[in-house]
Amino acid sequence: MSVIDTDRLLFKVEDKVATITLNFPEKLNAFNTEMLHAWAARLAECRDRDDVRVIVVTGAGRGFCSGGDTGGMGSSDKTSPRQAKDNLQQNIHPIALTLQTIDKPVICALNGVAAGAGLDMALHCDIRYAAASARFAETYTRVGLVPGNGAAWFLPRIVGVQKALEMLWTAEFVNAKQAKEIGLVLDVFPDETFMDDVMKIAKKIANNAPISVRYIKRLVYQGQTMDLRTHFDQVSSHMIVARTSQDHVEAIDAMRNKREPKFTGN
Repeated sequence: MSVIDTDRLLFKVEDKVATITLNFPEKLNAFNTEMLHAWAARLAECRDRDDVRVIVVTGAGRGFCSGGDTGGMGSSDKTSPRQAKDNLQQNIHPIALTLQTIDKPVICALNGVAAGAGLDMALHCDIRYAAASARFAETYTRVGLVPGNGAAWFLPRIVGVQKALEMLWTAEFVNAKQAKEIGLVLDVFPDETFMDDVMKIAKKIANNAPISVRYIKRLVYQGQTMDLRTHFDQVSSHMIVARTSQDHVEAIDAMRNKREPKFTGN
């Protein structure tokens, strides 16, 4: 997947952490096709780059993402049913599907409001942190739509069925404190230090053994659809790879010599 050069999406890699920033602040980072294609391409790039160990997704300005640009919706929308379905499958769904192929940790830094499909984009990530002023809502019932970007699949698994249904049916906003209480986000940080706080966590993960981090992600997600015996069979296979890796040798040597390990991912 080739990378699209667009100012709607900012990208940088520093200290083994890739940061993807949605960059349309005047519309709370509402996405269009150009942004979506660039987003999916950057995720695929991060998956394949050895110098990227953790991915952080955030937004520019005062919002994370308000969902899709609604300018063409309603009576002025001339899209046919087939075109609407193709748009979802070809432009929007590839974000979540690409993320399912990435073993590296993906952190969503919710710097501000996330609504509708924009909140769904955050649900796709492994961990979500929120700035204190951030607010979140699943707003599909306000515009007469159903969740088109995975909310009906992800949200019940994150906050439970009852809370997911309440959020989806009422379309009411929850603040950052409430989001933490229901498990929608893992933690809340002050607005003033938000990205610094998130990046500290990202860099801490990035400095640990990449093989361990990636296999742990596989084990956690795949284990949710396995019986225990099958999970243990998978664990034994991953353990052999980890124990014969150079990272394991480096970790033990660093521990014995009381120094910081230097992991290569091999």
